[in-house]
Amino acid sequence: MKVAVDFDECLKDSPRFRATIEEVEADVCELESKLDKLVKLCIGMIDAGKAYNVASKHFVHGIQELAQQSAKDEVVESNLTKFAETLQEMINYHTILFDQAQRSIRSQLQIFMKEDLRKFREAKKQFDKVSEEKEVALAKNAQAARNKQQEVEEATNILTATRKCFRHVVLDYVLQINVLQSKRRSEILKSMLSFMYAHLTFFHQGYDLFSELQPLMKQLGGQLDQLVIDAAKEKRDMELKHSTIQQKAALQDFSNDDTKLEYNVDADNGIAMEGYLFKRASNAFKTWNRRWFSIRNNQLVYQKKFRDNPTVVVEDLRLCTVKHCEDIERRFCFEVVSPTKSCMMQADSEKLRQAWIKAVQNSIATAFREKGEDVDKLDRRSSASACSLESGSESQDRSLKGESALQRVLAIPGNDRCCDCGAADPRWASINLGITLCIQCSGIHRSLGVHFSKVRSLTLDTWEPELLKLMCELGNAVINGIYEARRQELATRKPRAGDSRQEAESYIRAKYVEKRFVHRPSPAEQKAKLLALSRQEKRSSNSSGHLPPRPPPPTPQLRPASSVTAAASGEEEGKESLFCPDELDSLFSYFDTTSQLRSIKSADSGIQNSAEGSREMLASTPSANSLSEAEAPDPTPLPPHARGSAVPREPKPYSPGLQLFWASCAGSLPDMAEAMAHGAEVNWANVDDDKKTPLIMAVQGGSLVTCEFLLQNAASVNQPDAYGRGPLHHATTLGHTGQVCLFLKRGASQNAVDIDNKTPLAIAVEAANADIVTLLRLAKMNDEMRESEGPYGQSGDETYQDIFRDFSQMASSDPDRLNRFQPNDSHRL
Repeated sequence: MKVAVDFDECLKDSPRFRATIEEVEADVCELESKLDKLVKLCIGMIDAGKAYNVASKHFVHGIQELAQQSAKDEVVESNLTKFAETLQEMINYHTILFDQAQRSIRSQLQIFMKEDLRKFREAKKQFDKVSEEKEVALAKNAQAARNKQQEVEEATNILTATRKCFRHVVLDYVLQINVLQSKRRSEILKSMLSFMYAHLTFFHQGYDLFSELQPLMKQLGGQLDQLVIDAAKEKRDMELKHSTIQQKAALQDFSNDDTKLEYNVDADNGIAMEGYLFKRASNAFKTWNRRWFSIRNNQLVYQKKFRDNPTVVVEDLRLCTVKHCEDIERRFCFEVVSPTKSCMMQADSEKLRQAWIKAVQNSIATAFREKGEDVDKLDRRSSASACSLESGSESQDRSLKGESALQRVLAIPGNDRCCDCGAADPRWASINLGITLCIQCSGIHRSLGVHFSKVRSLTLDTWEPELLKLMCELGNAVINGIYEARRQELATRKPRAGDSRQEAESYIRAKYVEKRFVHRPSPAEQKAKLLALSRQEKRSSNSSGHLPPRPPPPTPQLRPASSVTAAASGEEEGKESLFCPDELDSLFSYFDTTSQLRSIKSADSGIQNSAEGSREMLASTPSANSLSEAEAPDPTPLPPHARGSAVPREPKPYSPGLQLFWASCAGSLPDMAEAMAHGAEVNWANVDDDKKTPLIMAVQGGSLVTCEFLLQNAASVNQPDAYGRGPLHHATTLGHTGQVCLFLKRGASQNAVDIDNKTPLAIAVEAANADIVTLLRLAKMNDEMRESEGPYGQSGDETYQDIFRDFSQMASSDPDRLNRFQPNDSHRL
């Protein structure tokens, strides 16, 4: 190593030597500052590391507690325990690392600073002192007078002694400087090397530790894929079961039947019937307590909690009788009397009381038959209300457990392979395009954005009936015929299954975003297309597409509350409401929460109607047959602005928007998809036809699937025409119940008024369309209930959602049941 200061220069004490000394002193001073800072940073790092270890120990302890809590799940418990042990071992390695850092950085550098730098400072102090004395001696020697021999000798002697001392001190100082410069390199590098070796050991130990854990992690990773699939299946099954239960509850609400119990003599657990009842105590206070009762093994028992041993009320039902109790203040009471005691019980409703009484009577009869001769068991149709409820729920179950979305969609020709790469067995779909996709192409479609493609799983997601019908009416063959019409002409290679994601993404973007392969029609083709669509729309309007204004209703006929009387003719039967008065009363009783519902002002009469008023109105006007003569709509022909648009004799100049306009009315989904591919604006307004939009024309065409296609492609559900009528107004006027249900689900505003200041509800009331009135009032009451619950309320009432789900299912599978007009009329509104 090159010496910092030359020993020969120190004897000369030249300006160069002094400058070198100053540089060395400044360097050593800076070194001391940097070392002191490094030591302090090391101390801070060690303290933070210790705090990290403490927090990590708490975290590991939490993992261990979670593993203990999951002791019933062997997979979770074993893996969490192993992970906790590994992390604890890493904490120990961290502790060793921080100890080594404290020894190598903090201790060694502090020793270097305390010893070597202290010696340097002391040598510097001595050097500065002797240098000053030398300067004084030189000055005194220079000032000595020539004629004063004694002063000269004295000054010479002092200077000689001072110079000797200076040489000794300066040599020691220079030696200390050079030793310090040499030692600083070894001390710093030695401490840092020790610190780096500590890190090397730490990471080697961690690598070895996790290498041992890696097989377990890979195994768990493989299991997780299956666990995710199983969890998705379980979720789907639970959602299906949840939906089934909701359907059963909705059926009970419609039938005004809160009986959820049924007698089952062949139950596997021996419990023929069970449920909550109030029981009157036998003490002096005669208190009433709610207990869980059950009929098991020909005994009547109850229990307070699940783990409590059942208390036997009646040991042998053959010795008992059951009767109504009408002589006490409480309602719905009945009494089970045995030879030794009697038990007074209370149900929650009259139907529940009747169900329990019949169940006890059936149990008594069963007990006698089991003891007597071997005959067939008790007829399980003992409870008519329970039987009707069960049959309704079974039909609902069949509709829910029918053909899956995957099977129905893949049954369409061309859908059994991915639309873009041809991969077999696709499990994903683009719902606004109506195509099936493999998992790789579905990810690329997601990256395009929902304004190009909306991706949904065919196996994991739930499918609305109208959306499933949309998928079945389009398909890969139709869409590829549009978006790949010029692919072969342009000699573009279509990706295949197994190609890289980059190739597939480039092709998909060219196909759907750039629309590079879409055929651009010639003017003659455009004109022929519009002419064909207009003729097709005209044929559909002449058949049944555009519906007439309702004729004056006949004399009202009363309808029994307990059952629906058959209509005198098929025409009258087609006009009846789907709800009988009892069902409407039960329905509005459910929603009648006076603390939540505000009075509703009628748009045409200004009369305040509460929820009770709504019930009375709907119960009294469930159909055209139940309207009074005073309430009959005026049969006078509607003004021009209230009628549907006339079909033009000659098509207007072609535009993609105009093609979408007429294709929507004609209900031709392939032509609509083609117009969208040509760049048609989904909310295009026809200024030559009262600013009507394709969605409004789809309403006039009467196709629910056409409306669903436009809504999936971002059509505005509230865009009005020139007369202020949105799609909901037109659907209400035409009596399209399924479309009304669809628009309400998609956020249509039922408070919007047209040029005549009429809301959809006012139009439905005037038309005596009880089903649409019911839907609009339910939606309005549901909105008010949700608003009254504040910003943190629920997203919607479950019964409301169930009702709308039933209407959607009916509109897709059995639309004739929702037809509110006579099919042989051909006039347009």
